[in-house]
Amino acid sequence: MSIEKTLSVQKREESGKGPAGRTRAQGLVPGVFYAADGKNIAVQVPSLPVEKLYGEMGRTSVFNLEIDDKGSKTVYPALFWQVQMHPYKKEFTHIDFYGVDLDKEVKVDVPVEYVGVSRGVKLGGIMETYREVVRLSAKPMDMPAKITIDVTDMDINSSVTIETLPLPANVSAVYDQNYALVSIIDKSKVKGDDAEGEEA
Repeated sequence: MSIEKTLSVQKREESGKGPAGRTRAQGLVPGVFYAADGKNIAVQVPSLPVEKLYGEMGRTSVFNLEIDDKGSKTVYPALFWQVQMHPYKKEFTHIDFYGVDLDKEVKVDVPVEYVGVSRGVKLGGIMETYREVVRLSAKPMDMPAKITIDVTDMDINSSVTIETLPLPANVSAVYDQNYALVSIIDKSKVKGDDAEGEEA
């Protein structure tokens, strides 16, 4: 498997709020690349291509970050790490890129998607979801873009927990104690709990 996408950025000579503001005024997004060897490189990138790539890749997929330092270009495998947004405009204000070693595992928060209508809901139960992301560990090229949980076969009083979550090969979940991701609850028990709360 090869890295398909490349994002070209320029090295920034200045850092701080003032230079960052001037960078944004030029239609560029300031950022920092945190290399796998520990060095940090201040960069800037045009807003349109970085927003488009982030929409395609999210924070789970590896791309090539090509850093142009006065005509000298160096390419690093990287992930989007932190993306800061304007408080009311749909635009990026700062981006942190994380350099990865393709042979070493990384820990990433991966989105969870729930699909299907469960057997338990058809019988009158209620589906409750508790997590929108799960933290997974894998080598960068093995990291899934998302985890899909098909709830079709779930009955009333059944749950999918982080321990029982089906994961792709070479991917493991990161957690301290087991927790539920989704449960099908008996509606009568929910009503009973509500009634007890009102009496209390």
